Amino acid sequence: MNGRIIALELTRIEAAHLTGLVAQFADLVDGAETADGDPAIERLTPDAYEDADAAREFRELTESDLLDRRRDDAAAMLATLEAASDISEDPDDPALRETVAIPLDDPAVAAWLRTLAAIRLVLATRLGIDDIDDHDADDPRFGIYDWLGYRLDGLVKAVDGSD
Repeated sequence: MNGRIIALELTRIEAAHLTGLVAQFADLVDGAETADGDPAIERLTPDAYEDADAAREFRELTESDLLDRRRDDAAAMLATLEAASDISEDPDDPALRETVAIPLDDPAVAAWLRTLAAIRLVLATRLGIDDIDDHDADDPRFGIYDWLGYRLDGLVKAVDGSD
């Protein structure tokens, strides 16, 4: 990245929902020191080697640190979302549709990219998405997964300067 600030625009209701997703993700990784049989955590800490012994040894040495980084990234993302996600509980409040710009410096952009991708991995695991053929665009359960992909794609394009 290049030291510039990227302004990510979200509506307040999007920011509030994203805050909820990131908080749930933080709770998931906060209690995990190892995958301990959770396929979503396993997907967040993939094997680095095909050899089972080498993969196990690498996982033992790195898994906790990787999960710590994911926790730190989620905390950084929540900090940047805090002001934008402060909404009223009135579902008819027009402020819910108000667009807010969230300024992100390079470290914040990196935390957002890693966290959005990680949440998508968790959702993919929970929804049984292993490849593109497992995705059903007409199934409403995939809506959040698709929205996160849209936001992730927009952020990548902003970083690349192509948006």
